[in-house]
Amino acid sequence: MQPDEIAVAVRAERQHLCGFLETLDDAEWTAPSLCSAWTVREVVAHLTIPTRASVGFLVVAAIRARGNFHRMIADTARIRAARFTAAELVQQLRESAESSRRIPGSAPMDPLTDLLVHGQDIAQALGRAYRVRLDVAVPVLTYVVGNRMLGAPERLLGLELVATDAEWSSGEGLRVEGSVKDLLLVAAGRPVGLARLTGPGVERLAGRLDGR
Repeated sequence: MQPDEIAVAVRAERQHLCGFLETLDDAEWTAPSLCSAWTVREVVAHLTIPTRASVGFLVVAAIRARGNFHRMIADTARIRAARFTAAELVQQLRESAESSRRIPGSAPMDPLTDLLVHGQDIAQALGRAYRVRLDVAVPVLTYVVGNRMLGAPERLLGLELVATDAEWSSGEGLRVEGSVKDLLLVAAGRPVGLARLTGPGVERLAGRLDGR
């Protein structure tokens, strides 16, 4: 995707997610998401940060987390979730739709990846349907499978992913077939996508996602 296409997609996905979030009740906001140790509310809080984080904000957060990147990400989401109401977080995410800012040092595709993966983290944990646009999800999946920060290259080593709803494939080895949405979930480390995948490589992938 070109930078202007990414910007348009990010804006649309933020607006779409806001519309979805406005349908949730109080119990759903406090329910666990698929993102380990985060509630739905904390996931949404995390998604409001990219357009608001400055270098100073990141330095303070890193010091508070004693240099642990994953702890820093988790802590900033929890602090923000405790500070704002659900309605305020939705409003902030809607305001973010008009901003091109992102976390210093991050890539243009990172906000779009966050939106697609975390949107499913919320919806699938709640047992709700949440649409995925193939024209957006395919380039995001391509980005994720090569992203070392997300651990995908190691996770998918020796496997060939093949989409059943788009002309897309990646990698070499044991075949794993499924929808772009489910391939994206497992590439990003979410075991929930496994149940709908087929092929001789599914067992190996399941073992890696389970930590075996």
